[in-house]
Amino acid sequence: MMILSGALVVEPHQVTHSDIAIQNGKIFAIGPNLRKTNARQVDVTGKIIMPGVIDTHVHINEPGNEEWEGFETGSYMLAAGGVTTFFDMPLNSNPPTINLPAFQLKKQLAKKRSCIDFRLWGGLVPSNLSQLHTLAENGAIGFKAFLSDSGFLPFSSVSDRILLQGMFEIAKIGKILALHAESDTITSLLAQQKIKNGACTAQDYNESRPVVAEVEAVQRALAYAKVTGCALHFVHISTPQSVEIIHHAKQCGQDVTLETCPHYLLFNDTAYDAHHVYAKCAPPLRSESLRRELIQQLVEGKIDYVASDHSPCPAYMKEVGRNNYFDVWGGVSGGQFTLLSILQIAEQYGLTLTEVARLTSQAPAERFGLKTKGKLAVGMDADFVIVEKKAFTVDKDQIFAKHKGNIYQDHTFAHRIVSTYLNGKLVFQADE
Repeated sequence: MMILSGALVVEPHQVTHSDIAIQNGKIFAIGPNLRKTNARQVDVTGKIIMPGVIDTHVHINEPGNEEWEGFETGSYMLAAGGVTTFFDMPLNSNPPTINLPAFQLKKQLAKKRSCIDFRLWGGLVPSNLSQLHTLAENGAIGFKAFLSDSGFLPFSSVSDRILLQGMFEIAKIGKILALHAESDTITSLLAQQKIKNGACTAQDYNESRPVVAEVEAVQRALAYAKVTGCALHFVHISTPQSVEIIHHAKQCGQDVTLETCPHYLLFNDTAYDAHHVYAKCAPPLRSESLRRELIQQLVEGKIDYVASDHSPCPAYMKEVGRNNYFDVWGGVSGGQFTLLSILQIAEQYGLTLTEVARLTSQAPAERFGLKTKGKLAVGMDADFVIVEKKAFTVDKDQIFAKHKGNIYQDHTFAHRIVSTYLNGKLVFQADE
């Protein structure tokens, strides 16, 4: 048995100065002054113990593109951010997980190389409607589809007809469909016009993916979900307009949730000035006024939870497009900084530590039925992160992703991750 003593413990409905006893990978007890003969006592006085982060939106890219990020480096990077469970997206691994052989291959690799727990998404693409049931039977946590070009050739976006057919199938299976919601009609046409006119700056890229592109796709998907009864989860929502639409649908009884990402909460579209190509993502970073509205909606409880959308790539895939932002790989390498980002937002805007824990752990666990994860309570998996209030500024030596180019470089956080535990076992320990 291990007993951690003296910390501030973030339970689902309270924060207390307590000890936590861990036995056989589970939380055995929480309370003051826990003592047991032969137990290993760990003094964490002055620290904060929170449930391990559950990041439902990660791109690890193994097999096939482990040069971008593989399970070994990617899982350790996530553990360094307090993550104990991640859901790996069906792309940008190659082959993507759109059929059983690809799914089983990825699962085998993840079991062998990941230092933390994981689940795998299946994909919904035009060619695999007949594969969805088999993928679900073999453990797919849900399915992911793109309403706009994915930017990854082996993973096609879906037409309206395929989307509707896929929703019917996924509803029968009883799974959740996660959607990248941007209108392909709007974004592809605007991009073509920009490129034709030689307008290829960061601002031009942002203008090719306007707010209305996200809003239209969200509205269309919700309409189809009404017809099919399919449960939806909208990934990386970037606009307050979309949040309000989804929130209203939920109030009207639709089975729908949404996530936003730390980069939409911490950064606005001026981030290109300092971070250049490393600030490019899809949907793009928005204006300062929209960022502030999004934060207010987070505070109001209209956003279900936060996920990283960790989407790394080698430096050359970013640097190749410094003179043409449409050629730049669109993704933020941010899996290490989700919890630290939400702790920062919490301090600035008055969220409690229990609300932080809900946004980063409890809510995703509940949405996807992880019954033994997501909160610090007796009988739950001993997945937790120890945090301390100690400011630091991110430099390359503190970035554990395979590639160091990062929008979070030079950002100052008010907290730091001390250590991360999975099933009571240490998986990350920061240098003193």
